[in-house]
Amino acid sequence: MNRINQKLKEGKKLLSIYFTAGYPNINDTITIIQNLEKSGVDMIEIGLPFSDPLADGPTIQDSSTKALQNGMTSELLFQQLKDIRKTVSIPLIIMGYFNPVMQYGVEAFCKKCQEIGIDGLILPDLPVDVYAEQYKDTFEKYGLISVFLITPQTSDERIRYIDSVSDGFIYMVSSASTTGAKSGFGNAQEDYFNRIANMKLSNPQIVGFGISNNETFMQATKQAKGAIIGSAFIKHVTANGVDTIDTFVDNIKP
Repeated sequence: MNRINQKLKEGKKLLSIYFTAGYPNINDTITIIQNLEKSGVDMIEIGLPFSDPLADGPTIQDSSTKALQNGMTSELLFQQLKDIRKTVSIPLIIMGYFNPVMQYGVEAFCKKCQEIGIDGLILPDLPVDVYAEQYKDTFEKYGLISVFLITPQTSDERIRYIDSVSDGFIYMVSSASTTGAKSGFGNAQEDYFNRIANMKLSNPQIVGFGISNNETFMQATKQAKGAIIGSAFIKHVTANGVDTIDTFVDNIKP
């Protein structure tokens, strides 16, 4: 069974952390992953930097720009991760945009992910219909789960279609905005969380965008299986370095 599915079966709320590979420094990738696991994080999203990140707010955009300037590429990321499963056992997901995957070659990219022990991909600009028609068989051939995003604006019909194509979790974007830490969730978000919970989907949901502290983590996971933190974590690493990750995680988890 895929590590993501195993993790989703655990009887607790899950904390997933996103970071940008090759940031703050080109060789920080492995250290960050290892420190996150030691700190008790449940899943890790490894951001593959891209020059034109459509959904990312200024914090993640800035980290991507610096990572690219540092020299991060798909090939270098795969080289860095080649022995990661000797030291890390939690689910690892690569999150990025479809362009670098196409440039690398979709099948070659998926094959490489399987070789190094990547469990899934989150590619926000890969439409679910295109995935189902053209790439689902390839992803499954290499044991990869594809995670799709829904937003408050996504129709019930579309959500049910995404649920039918998915085999892991659904990335539930908390609001119609770019990534970034928020101070809390308002009534519109609460209504959205309730709406999705009432749909009784087959796949659990993990909430992302706007989660930065224990309060927003608890709000987001009241009905969902877990929450994803990106911008707040990158800000912490930028200000405090990669050796203080446990402090950040301790402040989030209940």
